[in-house]
Amino acid sequence: MKRQRRAKIIATVGPSSSSREMLMKLFYAGVDTFRLNFSHGDHNGHSAVHANIRSIEVETGRPIGILQDLQGPKIRIGRLKKGTIDIKTGETVRFTLDKEGSEKNSIPLPHPEVLAALCPGHGLFIDDGKVRLQVTKVGHEFVDAIVTAGGLISDRKGVNLPDTILDLSPLTEKDRADLNFGLKLGVDWVALSFVQRPADLLDAIALINGQAGLIAKIEKPSALDCIDDIVAIADGIMVARGDLGVEIPPEDVPGRQKELIQICRRAVKPVIVATQMLDSMTSFPNPTRAETSDVATAIYDGADAVMLSAESASGFYPLATVEMMDRIIRRTEEHRLYRSAVSALDSQTERTPPHAIAEASVNLAEAIGAPAVAAFTSSGVTAARIAGRRSRVPILAITPDLNTLRRLTMVWGIYGVLSEDVDDYEQMVHRSSKLSLGEHFVKAGDFLVVVAGVPFARQGTTNNLRIVQIEN
Repeated sequence: MKRQRRAKIIATVGPSSSSREMLMKLFYAGVDTFRLNFSHGDHNGHSAVHANIRSIEVETGRPIGILQDLQGPKIRIGRLKKGTIDIKTGETVRFTLDKEGSEKNSIPLPHPEVLAALCPGHGLFIDDGKVRLQVTKVGHEFVDAIVTAGGLISDRKGVNLPDTILDLSPLTEKDRADLNFGLKLGVDWVALSFVQRPADLLDAIALINGQAGLIAKIEKPSALDCIDDIVAIADGIMVARGDLGVEIPPEDVPGRQKELIQICRRAVKPVIVATQMLDSMTSFPNPTRAETSDVATAIYDGADAVMLSAESASGFYPLATVEMMDRIIRRTEEHRLYRSAVSALDSQTERTPPHAIAEASVNLAEAIGAPAVAAFTSSGVTAARIAGRRSRVPILAITPDLNTLRRLTMVWGIYGVLSEDVDDYEQMVHRSSKLSLGEHFVKAGDFLVVVAGVPFARQGTTNNLRIVQIEN
């Protein structure tokens, strides 16, 4: 079950992929972490999928990550008088707090927090930006806006507000109930939608209480303005390009993606690139050339993981899509320009002993031709630091914690194995040698670089680097 690639694949589970048979096929095809999208489905359905994934994990003997993606607040227009309204560029439209429209050029927007936060000049986009308006006047319980790009609007279409920071928690009552349910199930990661500022993460962190890693979805321009602080607080980042690509100019998205990946690599936090990666494969058996290039760009940038959404959840070709994603990643990582491209985005990490040990382990392994680096880790941070160097050398993460093992399925280049803690140097040498041989990372006579912390089995003590020669 060793993947012949370093970047990881996350696949969303839905009607096309929820059966145990299909989940098994997708895992063997290359899925490292499965995403449960709580914008759709119910608790019983998600519980059944979770149980199937965990049974596959037992059957295959390999850890599988599970990511719970919370819906977050959804801002939508209300119901229109005739079900649709066709607004023309240059017209002025009034938004009201009504739940249903009552006049020709009146659009219900039953969100008082939105009307309270909008100001003249703010953009207001409807239906993924297909229709665009700019606020011209704010009154008591209404907002007037001029149409800058007209079109047909139907009931309950989504609204994006690129210039507006809302006094709105990213955790709705539904999210809180879903989060409680997910934590009881035992999800490994939780993705939080609608993050606008660092403080938005605090409630989720308190509720999760260390039971899962927290992923901040970056889909709002305001989040980009304080991204360093968000990355510092979160356990990982998702570049959610769907909404982000609506709320910022599309030509800015590629550069922002590179920035986010670089910031996360510097902070040693996993970063996921998501949305519309192989979107045409939702309906067709092959991707476009632009889509394959898009996936490859994320890999050249050094992303930890790339994610499939509708392609695997509701598409006609979920298995073929995962197989295609796997092939694109492998071919990209094998290309002669990959090393120079991924190294060009290397960032200076903290100048601390643990980071220095991680960097030294990679340099040493490459210098002596060691086929692998073995890292003893409790929380997974030691292995993640080594992975942050994007080395040619495979990383074997050895941990006694199954939860850590599952979370590491989303981190670049790491192959995890479960093992009891070591108590001394002799055990460290013996166990790292045995596991590396057993997992076919090394053979007799090879050198193995081993990273650990002394005192052993104590979190946050990465301070030891050794070279072990594998015996017969």
